[in-house]
Amino acid sequence: MPVEASRLNGLTSAAGRQEGQPGSAGGQERQQGSFDRSDGLTSATGRQEGQPDSFGSLRGQTAVVTGGGRGIGRAICLELARAGAHVVIGYRHNRQEAEETADACRRLGPDARIVEADVSDPASSKRLIDEAFKIHGRLDILVNNAGITKDTLALTMKMEDFDRVLKANLYGAFSCSQAAAKYMLRARYGRIISISSIVGLHGNAGQTNYATSKAGIIGMTKSLAKELASRSITVNAVAPGMIDTQMTEAMSGMAQSVMKAQIPAGHAGRPEDVAAAVHFLALPQAGYITGQVLGVDGGMGA
Repeated sequence: MPVEASRLNGLTSAAGRQEGQPGSAGGQERQQGSFDRSDGLTSATGRQEGQPDSFGSLRGQTAVVTGGGRGIGRAICLELARAGAHVVIGYRHNRQEAEETADACRRLGPDARIVEADVSDPASSKRLIDEAFKIHGRLDILVNNAGITKDTLALTMKMEDFDRVLKANLYGAFSCSQAAAKYMLRARYGRIISISSIVGLHGNAGQTNYATSKAGIIGMTKSLAKELASRSITVNAVAPGMIDTQMTEAMSGMAQSVMKAQIPAGHAGRPEDVAAAVHFLALPQAGYITGQVLGVDGGMGA
């Protein structure tokens, strides 16, 4: 089930806003917030005492989104920027798409940068996280979104394709989380959100490698949550179902109809639906939610 690569034009937020229109779920303010969490003047939610931000605001925070140039990743970048977060977009191949996403984020107010990174390489993952911290001097949110597919039946699957998918989807999420956690532990605050899939919960024929990687993300999420909770760092996963992307658009009409027939909501979701779930889990007010898997699937997993 795809978790990346969607239509690039005319994206709207989960609330139906066109790109470039201001306003977050909690009413974004444009100025950058700055504070030192070690000086005792801030709350555990990262807000300066006496100056609470409205619900939904990520004003002044820094977020890294891997695979952020297109599709679900692009929608996540725009949603976080709309809420006031500065965004560092990790991309592997398509610099133009990453630049276009960064430009769209900057039109919303916050800063946005792009960093080339191959998350299947742990050294490259670490460089991405280090560069993000160097740019803004803080790292509040990590979204592990980058992923690939190499679909075929298990009996015909090449081991190199099995290994490649695990390295990009699972190893990449772990290496980025490991690097980000070091900064978050120092700050005693952080949000790590990984994009899993309904396939990781229920499996899917022809996607043994992909399902394994997405199930692994769930296990990783629950284990990291237990390790990091005492430092006000939450670790959660979002499991999308059928989302309108370039990959689903490439399916035959009959195949799409068969899949949609399994969705109680009766239709596929949008990248913005996934982005809204990520936004919620990234909030300071979501600090008591950790180790969870939030399905965004129109009821498929019910």
